[in-house]
Amino acid sequence: MTDFKDDKSKSASGSKSFKDQILNELEEANRLKGIQDDGTVKSIVESLNTESSREIDPDFNWQEAAAKLKEQQEAAAKSAEQEQKLALKEARAIKKIQEEEHIRELNPLGEELEETEPLEESSAYASTASTLTSETIAPEIADVDLSGFTVPIPIQDIHSAIPEVFSSESPKDEGAFEEEELQPSSEKHQAQKQTSSSLDSDSAFADGSDSDTTVEAGLNWNSDDEEDSDAWEETSKSSRRKASKRKQKQKKKKRLARRITGWIIFLILLIILAGGGYGYYYVSSSLAPLDTHSNKYVSVEIPKGAGGKQIGQILQKKGIIKDANVFNYYTKFKNYSNLKSGYYNLKASMSTDEIIKELQAGGTAEPTDPNSGKIVIPEGYTLEQIAKAIEDNSNTKVKGDKTPYSSKDFLKLVKNKDFINKMKEKYPKLLADLPDSDKAKYQLEGYLFPATYNYTKDTSLEDLVDQMLGTMDSYLADYYDKIGQSKYNVNETLALASLVEKEGQTDEDRSKIASVFYNRLDADMPLQSNIAVLYALGKLGDKTSLKEDANIDTDVDSPYNDYKNKGLMPGPVDSPSLSAIEAVVNPADTKYLYFVADVETGKVYYSETYEEHEKNVDTYVNKKTSDSSDKN
Repeated sequence: MTDFKDDKSKSASGSKSFKDQILNELEEANRLKGIQDDGTVKSIVESLNTESSREIDPDFNWQEAAAKLKEQQEAAAKSAEQEQKLALKEARAIKKIQEEEHIRELNPLGEELEETEPLEESSAYASTASTLTSETIAPEIADVDLSGFTVPIPIQDIHSAIPEVFSSESPKDEGAFEEEELQPSSEKHQAQKQTSSSLDSDSAFADGSDSDTTVEAGLNWNSDDEEDSDAWEETSKSSRRKASKRKQKQKKKKRLARRITGWIIFLILLIILAGGGYGYYYVSSSLAPLDTHSNKYVSVEIPKGAGGKQIGQILQKKGIIKDANVFNYYTKFKNYSNLKSGYYNLKASMSTDEIIKELQAGGTAEPTDPNSGKIVIPEGYTLEQIAKAIEDNSNTKVKGDKTPYSSKDFLKLVKNKDFINKMKEKYPKLLADLPDSDKAKYQLEGYLFPATYNYTKDTSLEDLVDQMLGTMDSYLADYYDKIGQSKYNVNETLALASLVEKEGQTDEDRSKIASVFYNRLDADMPLQSNIAVLYALGKLGDKTSLKEDANIDTDVDSPYNDYKNKGLMPGPVDSPSLSAIEAVVNPADTKYLYFVADVETGKVYYSETYEEHEKNVDTYVNKKTSDSSDKN
């Protein structure tokens, strides 16, 4: 290799130009050492000032400097690529946060929506990454072994060879980065080319210290780039943490919204149930009696053509019912359309159904005194039982509600001769054949018709008994003529009817039993009915066992003992029903002389002979009563 010291004098004399000298030395190096130049060094040499008279440093290692420069530029490119990836990742995170915030603004209830698709890589990023190659950076110095050269070839400053995009300074703010991110790749490529071409061709390494400083600067840039990368990573983590916190808050809001919605639904259902329960209670209470303890009658006038609504309003105004609308709807629901006009005496203790029954029965044309109560006289009651019945007011459901009458006063009245004579004058056909007071226990026994009787505050006890006698007289009015044509008078007819009332349970049996009694009377046989004997003993109407009924004392000394005495008793023993009276007036045509009832089933068995009757008695009475006593 030519000694550079000798060439130094040549250079000074100007025999060869400085440019030619370097090229010759390069060719010599290529020939002797086989170094292949890729054109980088040659391009640098071509740019030198041919008239430069700078000396070549014989100790400068061209090969090492070129390698360091190339390594520095590759590291810068790699760091820039990593930085760009981090920036892209951070931009995605920021954009995702912004989208989530926008979603929260649109969805304040915190409902969970489908996550958005990941952002596609922008073409700007792709083009930017593709342009950050060694071709877009300032021309590199090839890996050429120039250790033998002593010429200090001026090269571009390393800092000036690095594009601005690889600056060690981190982006000032996110907005700046996004602006660069959206820059087209072609513009970036052109900017990089301009940066590369702006290298100062007159710069050169003055000495080895300059080279070291340049390399050190490059290394410092790499260090700053790593710090920036860590900063970007820390920022990304912080953003992810913020996004995670926002997501957790969103989930909490969602759970809170669900709880609030659940409570709202629960409250709505509770209100509906409470409303339904209250409605049911209100309707039920409106149909029930307004005041169950009320005994006061109220006179109510229902005009002609009044409908359910108008009737309900009248009743509500009078204080009989609670709600007119409920009354109206109830009558429509039950299809009660036959409500009649007139005057009515109603009480607040009556239920809606009871009021409707009164309205269906019809009122009076003129106002009447309201009833204070009702007395019920069942069929087959004796006068002593009737005396107890008139004390109880059956018009209300209140147990123990009493009438203004007493049983003692009643029994005293029905024995009063003046009152009886007064009634004889008023009902001559009915009471014409009353038994004598010394023979009959009660003269009016069997003459008070069993029925339900109303009374008012002005109704006296005499009025009440008069009403009972008048009812019996009205029912017998259709039979007086036929009774008059028979051989039995009204008193005897009622006496037979009182026995038939207790002996038979059905109309058919009563008609047959009446025929048995008539057959026995015609045959001059005693009637032999236990009913008359029980009356004589004072036990008629009392609850007795089968054994007591079968073993009664038939030897009792009484005109009512129809076992010992032939014919009829002095008078009736109870108040017969219209069915029993009808059976006696129109009896069946039979030849039966005997009958006996099964003590268990009540079925009546008839016979014409005593032997047959004895068998029936043994089968349906004696055996069953003995079996019953054995069990007891």
